[in-house]
Amino acid sequence: MNARIAADPGQSRGRLTPEEESAHRSCFQRDRDRIIHSSAFRRLKHKTQVFVAHEGDYFRTRLSHSIEVAQVARTIAGALGLNAELTEAVALAHDLGHTPFGHTGEDALHALMAPYGGFDHNAQAIRIVTSLERHYAEFDGLNLTWETLEGLAKHNGPVTGDLPHALAEYDARHDLELHTHASAEAQVAALADDIAYNNHDLHDGLRAGLFTEEEVAALPILDACYGEVDRLYPGLDSYRRRHEALRRVFGVMVGDVIDTSRAVIAEAEIESIDAVRHLGWPVIRFSDSLWRDLQGVRKFLFTRMYRAPMVMVQRAQATNVVDGLFPFYMSHPEHLPRRWQGDVEAATDKTALARLVSDYIAGMTDRFALAQHAAHLGGPGGAGSWPNAAPGPKAGETMHGS
Repeated sequence: MNARIAADPGQSRGRLTPEEESAHRSCFQRDRDRIIHSSAFRRLKHKTQVFVAHEGDYFRTRLSHSIEVAQVARTIAGALGLNAELTEAVALAHDLGHTPFGHTGEDALHALMAPYGGFDHNAQAIRIVTSLERHYAEFDGLNLTWETLEGLAKHNGPVTGDLPHALAEYDARHDLELHTHASAEAQVAALADDIAYNNHDLHDGLRAGLFTEEEVAALPILDACYGEVDRLYPGLDSYRRRHEALRRVFGVMVGDVIDTSRAVIAEAEIESIDAVRHLGWPVIRFSDSLWRDLQGVRKFLFTRMYRAPMVMVQRAQATNVVDGLFPFYMSHPEHLPRRWQGDVEAATDKTALARLVSDYIAGMTDRFALAQHAAHLGGPGGAGSWPNAAPGPKAGETMHGS
């Protein structure tokens, strides 16, 4: 382990509520395990990545995405001598705060919550792990270590300016030093997120027929990877060719982050984890050349996938569902779950109630949100009501090919 900058569980800043630590697991391993066993983590199974989850068993959900991010993050952390357990904990928890219907649901909920402080999925993740998970006798939330909470709050960089209310409330109780960068482990989790979604969105977009293999093979980075596959395996069938090319893209991105970050760390002569936080720029990064190439890939995905006509239809319907549920629960809070009624009664004003409603909607899975909308408002409640559904696997494709 790179003792100079790696997070040391023996030197953790601890938990908000002191606990006797496990005799068999480090504090960061324990954080990871609590995240995996949380209700919010299980719900990621039925939350959208890009496509609505019911449209095909082969498309990524927030759960499969989070597992892929954690796998990539552990690889990079191991190569750089960082603490793999802290890296994994941040990676597994980074999407816990996402609403149903992905960023579409978040955009809708943020607009509805604008009079009450807005909505931010990173801040909501903090709210979930510090308050909304209520399983333990001695505390609300998961009582994670300071380092894991810091990573969740700041993995994308320092948080300054007007803070989302969920983050501001917790930071007032437990200072996460939001003006600084996070640990190298959390920075690894952030780039692993980029690597995972760039790769799997290309795969999912191809499977959905949103663009062709020839178009993908002409993109930066991918052109060289497809070229290598064609040279080594001439005449390879389309599905294997795609898989071989995309796994090479994974390798290019991971290798670039490892090589670039090693050079940055060495050049900056960083001697401690606190020096990482106060350096002023991230130590985990892509090279400038690869970053430029990735912008081309992202521009392609934005135009051809995230704003594809099929996806835009889904975005409109998802927005309608969230737009309908929020005012319904604001007017009829008695329809919130029974165990939430104590919080409803304790809500002192409309803002407090709105934040409860926001918590409830944000925690819904795609299918539960659809079912609740159908039950309360008579809207579409099943997969068949969503037009232009993405296709399932082609004939001959099996689970072993995914």
